[in-house]
Amino acid sequence: MRDVLEPARTRLDRGEPFALAVLVDAYASAPREVGTAMLVDAAGQVFGNVSAGCVDGAVYELCLQALASGESTRSRYGISDERAFAAALTCGGVIDVLVVPVVPGSRAAEALRVVIDAVERREAVALGIVTDAASGGGALLAVTDDDSRDRAVGDSRMLAAALADLRRAASAAAPVTLRYADVPGDTVEESGTTEVLAVPFPHAPRLIVVGAVEFSVALARLGAASGFEVTVCDPREVFARAERFPDATVVHDQPGRYLAATPIDARTAICVLTHDERFDIEAIAAALASPAAYVGAMGSRRTHDDRLVRLRTAGVTDAALARLRSPIGLALGGRTPEETALSILAEIVLVRSGGSGEPLRETHGPIHPDAVVPGGGRRTDAPAAVCADAVDAVVARWDGGGIRL
Repeated sequence: MRDVLEPARTRLDRGEPFALAVLVDAYASAPREVGTAMLVDAAGQVFGNVSAGCVDGAVYELCLQALASGESTRSRYGISDERAFAAALTCGGVIDVLVVPVVPGSRAAEALRVVIDAVERREAVALGIVTDAASGGGALLAVTDDDSRDRAVGDSRMLAAALADLRRAASAAAPVTLRYADVPGDTVEESGTTEVLAVPFPHAPRLIVVGAVEFSVALARLGAASGFEVTVCDPREVFARAERFPDATVVHDQPGRYLAATPIDARTAICVLTHDERFDIEAIAAALASPAAYVGAMGSRRTHDDRLVRLRTAGVTDAALARLRSPIGLALGGRTPEETALSILAEIVLVRSGGSGEPLRETHGPIHPDAVVPGGGRRTDAPAAVCADAVDAVVARWDGGGIRL
């Protein structure tokens, strides 16, 4: 959903209405992940998508209807066999899409503004989306100083629990469905429930590139396009120029000193591309002493072996050195700066996601294994569902009963 926040902010600033379509559930194989969103404004402009294109046209029409009626709508799309031209998923899965009209001054608009402002401040935040019709489907929630305006979730105890869970979900790796019993003390099975999809917006991952070389130019550009907040650090101003790295923040400082002082967490990747003894050892040592999830250094195998000796002399332990990705990147076979940058970013993604790096055609099972999201208590992740062999396009649909946000 992060890719529609900028167009959402522009329209909120202008006081213009728009419709937000969110993929709130998926069964079997689906082209996009839960929490993916599409935005359609009053002029019919589209940003983002909720599928690989197979049902986006139908969802677009629902967005236009929501803008006209002011009502939320949830629709299901699945396999279409005899109706080959109906809106359907060719991948064999089933998805549920919730369309929410966002009107200036509404709770939905206020919740989105909270999320947008938090993301801009690099603060973790989660957007809560009530997904079931009986409980006010389409209501949007975000943690604010004034929680009284978010009464669509029901009684105050349920609201307090939902907002507390949204705070905890803000740093989650993937969206999670929260379920609340409507009757206090009853189990989920014995009573009705309110379902809230928590879509987390942890702060953007950082990519710190040490050394203003041509490989850094390509990596900064590719990293920014992949959603990283990119910083290039090099004390040599003649090479580290802002116009050379338009997609990054350029820092003129000694790399080791900068890495020891800048905020680094488990969502940070550090790539030392200087290949210069004046900077390498201090920078790599500082990077390995940080909680960064990925630390890589450019150089040949001979350079790497020599570098290990110098790092050990500098006091870096073997346990820390085991974290070093050097020579950097995956063996894709490319040689240009752009191809090298691709191999580096591919390794960063592999480390972050726990992938194998194997060709998909040589693997088995789901292409995108379900993410493991910590949970507990009475509120749990969405249960697994079995998809029928053939499901008509739009096999189930509810209208929000005149819900106006």
